[in-house]
Amino acid sequence: MIVVTGGAGFIGSALVWALNRRGEDDILIVDQLHETEKWKNLVGLRFSDYLDKTVFIDQLTRGDFGDRIRAILHMGACSATTEKDADYLMENNYRYTARIAAWRETHPRCRLIYASSAATYGDGARGYGDDEAGLAHLRPLNMYGYSKHLFDLQALRQGWLKHIVGLKYFNVFGPNEYHKGDMRSVINKAYPQVRDEGRMRLFKSHRPDYKDGEQLRDFIYVKDAVNMTLFFLDHPDIGGIYNIGTGRTQSWNDVAAALFKAAGQPLTIAYIPMPDHLQGKYQYHTCADLTKLQDAGWSQPCRPLEDAIDDYVCRYLSTEAHLSSD
Repeated sequence: MIVVTGGAGFIGSALVWALNRRGEDDILIVDQLHETEKWKNLVGLRFSDYLDKTVFIDQLTRGDFGDRIRAILHMGACSATTEKDADYLMENNYRYTARIAAWRETHPRCRLIYASSAATYGDGARGYGDDEAGLAHLRPLNMYGYSKHLFDLQALRQGWLKHIVGLKYFNVFGPNEYHKGDMRSVINKAYPQVRDEGRMRLFKSHRPDYKDGEQLRDFIYVKDAVNMTLFFLDHPDIGGIYNIGTGRTQSWNDVAAALFKAAGQPLTIAYIPMPDHLQGKYQYHTCADLTKLQDAGWSQPCRPLEDAIDDYVCRYLSTEAHLSSD
């Protein structure tokens, strides 16, 4: 059995979709739905059971699963970079992951792959290299990034990274992110503006070395991100921290151009002031260093940004379709 925590969420449900395409359906979905629309991500996917995240961790630590779990893809987390409840982030993102990792130590046949984040890199002043030796020098800009970083440090300190894998996802976008509210990608949020108003809003730059819309990101399509993730499921001998990105930087203006092209609209951008609460916590440049990943054997290129946005718009956003195993 494969467990996917956060399995109704964005990357989690996309992983279930990809596993289904491989013929895997002995999958336990772990999540917490409450009153969200995340359940829609599960429609059409094949899995054996669903458990609330609290029920799962209690059953796991109690030993109810025995040796039936062959892999845990731990994508469950609060991913809101603006979340202010530090205690919640510590319990949900750090402590919960630590409990799973401690259980895995007594079940060495189980593969554990967990989601870290590129938010752990902070403003990028210390680079974007995923060598574990540099972990202690990183300075996240928000509590979300710190909660992820704290577990990376714990995993290193305990020696867990010899056998488990932590993945630092960069700017992932694509189908099944509809439920994420303000944490949706700009592509998802801007598509209705482009379709209905013929324009797109982007934040102005508040740094003289970056023109408006020229802030840079490593944008990766969710289909490519899950392929990279499953590479580690297929190679259980690999352990450590790895970046998940394209290794390329592109600007928000590039995103806008691709989005307008996919929507069949002329390019019109309105630059708006950046909210006060984001100034000082905004990453102006991110780029995944993929050297370590490539040295581990990954060689498949990611989709170009324009192709990925075209696929997202034409196959999903224009019809509000979700990933499905059908």
